[in-house]
Amino acid sequence: MFKKVLIANRGEIACRIMESCRALGVKTVAVYSDADAGARHVRMADEAVHIGPAAAAESYLKADRILEVARETGAEAVHPGYGFLSENTAFARACQKAGIVFIGPKPDSIDQMGSKSASKTIMEKAGVPVVPGYHGDDQSNDILISEAKKIGFPLMIKAVSGGGGKGMRVVREEKELQTALDGARREGKSSFGDDRVLLEKFIEQPRHIEFQVFGDSQGNVIHLFERECSLQRRYQKIVEETPSPALDDKLRAEMGEAAVNAAKAVDYINAGTVEFIMGADGGFYFMEMNTRLQVEHPVTEMTTGLDLVEWQLRVADGEPLPLEQDEIEQFGHAFEVRIYAEKVAEGFLPSVGTVSGFDCPEEEDGVRLDTGVEAGDEISIHYDPMVAKLIVFDEDREQSLRLLRDTLARTAVFGLDTNLSLLRAIAADDRFSAGDMDTGMVDQRLDAWTTLPAPTPGVLAAAAVYRQLELELDREDGDDPISPWNQPDGWRVSGDGGLRVRLAAAGEEQDIWLQSVGPEQWALSIGEESLAVALVDVEADALVLAIDGHAKRFDVLADGDDLQITEAGVTHVLKRIDPYAAAGGAAADEAHPGSPMPGRIVAVHVKEGDRVEVGDPILVLEGMKMEFTVKAGVAGTVEKLKHGEGDMVEAEVPLVDIQADG
Repeated sequence: MFKKVLIANRGEIACRIMESCRALGVKTVAVYSDADAGARHVRMADEAVHIGPAAAAESYLKADRILEVARETGAEAVHPGYGFLSENTAFARACQKAGIVFIGPKPDSIDQMGSKSASKTIMEKAGVPVVPGYHGDDQSNDILISEAKKIGFPLMIKAVSGGGGKGMRVVREEKELQTALDGARREGKSSFGDDRVLLEKFIEQPRHIEFQVFGDSQGNVIHLFERECSLQRRYQKIVEETPSPALDDKLRAEMGEAAVNAAKAVDYINAGTVEFIMGADGGFYFMEMNTRLQVEHPVTEMTTGLDLVEWQLRVADGEPLPLEQDEIEQFGHAFEVRIYAEKVAEGFLPSVGTVSGFDCPEEEDGVRLDTGVEAGDEISIHYDPMVAKLIVFDEDREQSLRLLRDTLARTAVFGLDTNLSLLRAIAADDRFSAGDMDTGMVDQRLDAWTTLPAPTPGVLAAAAVYRQLELELDREDGDDPISPWNQPDGWRVSGDGGLRVRLAAAGEEQDIWLQSVGPEQWALSIGEESLAVALVDVEADALVLAIDGHAKRFDVLADGDDLQITEAGVTHVLKRIDPYAAAGGAAADEAHPGSPMPGRIVAVHVKEGDRVEVGDPILVLEGMKMEFTVKAGVAGTVEKLKHGEGDMVEAEVPLVDIQADG
């Protein structure tokens, strides 16, 4: 076994790899950029070396610098994780040339599977079903348009060297084709240095099913069952599970055999994933092969009891696969949800800033948290905004889903926006609970899933009582706890006493008055409603209150003025506001739109003096692995463009002035 491994990655996957290395007695070397100097993966490693500025192109994508660090530290192997250089053929070959083991497949296998068009040709020869489409070398506009018409609509455009949803467009009508082609080419060029595209028939109501495969240098190839990855946003997975509720034993065996044949066709070694798209009729087609470990590998580990990173290390060291196909068993059911720092209601725009608080249940039976972030860490514009992966396991899907709901209710990320409310809504959805899903489900159900429930009077009462208890603790810790001026009962020389709490939740603000009527008893007023509230019990993260004589439990997580309160399985996010502060703040001006996120302007569609209508594209902004088109919010004339193509801008910086009509 290797004595020392360099991990050419960051975040949760770097931390995950370190855990397996530590269990095997393998020393680890972390690399880090300016932005990650204090990151968790740096703190976990046996040693860590700085490799460059914050931008990935100047740090985590600098193959020569990473190999230099490997030589300097005496690392015998490099684990690339996923993303960055994990599927970079040149890097894999450079490792070989330097005498350093690349923990992954052979460069030729990466090459063959790295091109979506070439990989489909290989799969056709291997007898693996593929989606009808055009994968040709002729990339002229006329040919692409002609082939698109032959395939018919709807169709999918994909960047040949794409991944993670980059360079992908669904085209439902011929009139959308040219704009979609231009966008996919541009995104493929900026993300992968390759503007070639392929065209495929778009499968309606598809499910995304992938199979984990593993090969060794002795020629053995096996699969470790499937993962259902149909719930996606912007073509990126957010919920994964295994087993898939859509497969029976016969179909599972057929797809598993196809996945193994796909891996054998490219003489595959180490961990990989064969991805299929499956129609409502059960027909399945090869989409692509990811020649690396996948983000969602923990659900496979939870249901097989195997450590896939350990397998990667052993296979890379020349050992045969630890098990044969008939020795691998799957048991129970596992879900993984990806917690992202993003503004779901604003088109999943990334949210950047400091994670001021991060609460999650301690790892317990059936619960696992993979994260590279802790309270106090930064979510930066430079990298993917994933905060953590939450994985749960139980003996069947129903019980595993129940555990997922409970664990999500006990998880909170404070300091920036996240998709936690969306994940809770998905877990509670009846259709998802029944196992009925497809890759369009998030888009179809998004409005319902992002409609936040208004807090109940009980939740507002719990928030007010929680504030009262905080004040009492502050008073007990103060210099003069018996002074009447330090009593947290709202007493004043003249006028009514009581505690006033203002809360913002679900887009509304609400004032609550709390007046003491006895030991741990209060009269509470919410608008015209009055409640009698008594404290029954206090736990570390919960209150039990008797409200008008009816006892209820409220789970409470807090960070400063930010609160997360769960009542009867429904979680509410609230923010305390100073009730005596003057109101202020101007409404957004649609004639002077600001940048929705930090990023770089990659295209400008108008010039000063142009006429625009509502919804016309103004410019395209790229940041945190996504593109966002800024559109005109009013009809009028472009008066001034404040930034040009190539400029870097911060969030909320004004981009354009439009002289509105009238």
